Amino acid sequence: MEIVKRHIKLTRLVACLAFLMFFATPSSAQESVEAEVTEDLSQYQTESYKKGRSIFKSKCASCHKLDKKFIGPGLSNIGDKREVEWLQEWIKDNGAFRASGDADAIAVFNEYGGVVMSAFPELSNEDIDAILEYTKVGEKKKVGAVAEASEEEQEGSDAWMVYLVTLIIVLGILWVFFKSDNGFLKIVSVIILILLLVYYGFSALMNLDVNEGYQPIQPIAFSHKIHAGDNKIECQYCHSSAKHSKTSGIPSVNVCMNCHLLIQEYDGDVTAEHNKEFYDGEIAKLLDAAGYDEEGQYDGKLEPIKWVRVHNLPDFVYYNHSQHVNVAGLDCAKCHGPVEEMEEVYQYSPLTMGWCIDCHKETQVDLKGNEYYANIHKQLAAKYGVNKVTVAQLGGKECGKCHY
Repeated sequence: MEIVKRHIKLTRLVACLAFLMFFATPSSAQESVEAEVTEDLSQYQTESYKKGRSIFKSKCASCHKLDKKFIGPGLSNIGDKREVEWLQEWIKDNGAFRASGDADAIAVFNEYGGVVMSAFPELSNEDIDAILEYTKVGEKKKVGAVAEASEEEQEGSDAWMVYLVTLIIVLGILWVFFKSDNGFLKIVSVIILILLLVYYGFSALMNLDVNEGYQPIQPIAFSHKIHAGDNKIECQYCHSSAKHSKTSGIPSVNVCMNCHLLIQEYDGDVTAEHNKEFYDGEIAKLLDAAGYDEEGQYDGKLEPIKWVRVHNLPDFVYYNHSQHVNVAGLDCAKCHGPVEEMEEVYQYSPLTMGWCIDCHKETQVDLKGNEYYANIHKQLAAKYGVNKVTVAQLGGKECGKCHY
């Protein structure tokens, strides 16, 4: 009788461990991450910040960056380095300010080689205060990076729990088969073993050809961080086909030469991994492909650049960039992530069917200026009993939309 009771207890223990492996989730840690991100995001929601950011982008960004010198000085936390009244005088009319004999104004002018800064007399003190708030807070993407890192750390911290429970279950099953004579317990162990194999087998199959994080070595180390991040070049300047066709297109060398015909040496920031000689060498590869010799003279000897494809959907999947860029108005980062931070591009999103369907479920249809969609929306809103119709409710879950 004691043996039966012991086997029953062991059976319950194995069942509990299996339950933990399949269903346990560390919700408290996730709530902590969410609370941290929500708190950080609040500083980007003020009207003053939004106004300052808008003015900075339209009037200041052509000559200034937040984190480093450009044509003018870096402006991050500039309000802590200068008196607000001094900055107001300088921004509104720095020429008159210098003429008044202000020593600091004259020193700044001389430090940057006598380059005359545009005057902005139309800006009020309130506008300038908003700009200073933006330069103090910075860009929102820093919060996203913290949240993403926290989520990755959380996922990594969960893995040990699954492996530990699995190990205990496997050891328990081995004990049952080699040390126990209880037939019922062996049947239960076989069922649990089958469930484990199905669990890990299904997980492995679901990850086949999911190339999230794929980053091939390219023939030229083109830095999106320098071009899209530091120099603020729009994605569609190079990938112009995204607005008009199914594919975003690979820019021709002629597009590169619009700038690099004049820029043949690198003069930006360097790192321990990539110094000036490295970047100059990559520009030299581009010039060689475009038909220019070492002296920068055109010799007509063209060499195609054999770029390695990063994002590649299966042949049976139809995806149209123009439909998402023009009709949906999606930002490139929605699928491709923070490209402006990538030294070399990698696949940011999983690009699986489930990932696409989740996006269709969450994205609401934009009805502004579209009478056709407005009529359909009215009918679907009544059908589903909702105020806003999602892409999925508009047909975004139909198989034929992507597979035909």
